[in-house]
Amino acid sequence: MEFSLSTHVLELDSGLPAAELQVQLFGPGGAQPLAAASTDDDGRIKDWGTAALPCGTYVLEFAVAAWYRARGEEGFYPRVRVEFDAAEARHYHVPLLMNRFGYSTYRGS
Repeated sequence: MEFSLSTHVLELDSGLPAAELQVQLFGPGGAQPLAAASTDDDGRIKDWGTAALPCGTYVLEFAVAAWYRARGEEGFYPRVRVEFDAAEARHYHVPLLMNRFGYSTYRGS
């Protein structure tokens, strides 16, 4: 079984999408990323440049500290790692809501 994946990042202090945020995708048991991408102007990554992914446990790693530093701000979390189980052949959407001192995520639609 295979699945597809997207993400969307919003910066909560400004209420705007987090454009140009670097994100890496790690696969089951993977120490090396399967793919890396940067969010678009709307804070989204829709295409990872990979074929459909086999179901399993994956990690999205968001480089939030580097994103804030590029804007002249400091944050508390160097990276946000979101581990999730893609157990079904379907599309998964994993949003991240963030600010410099906190974050939240959920399984989107």
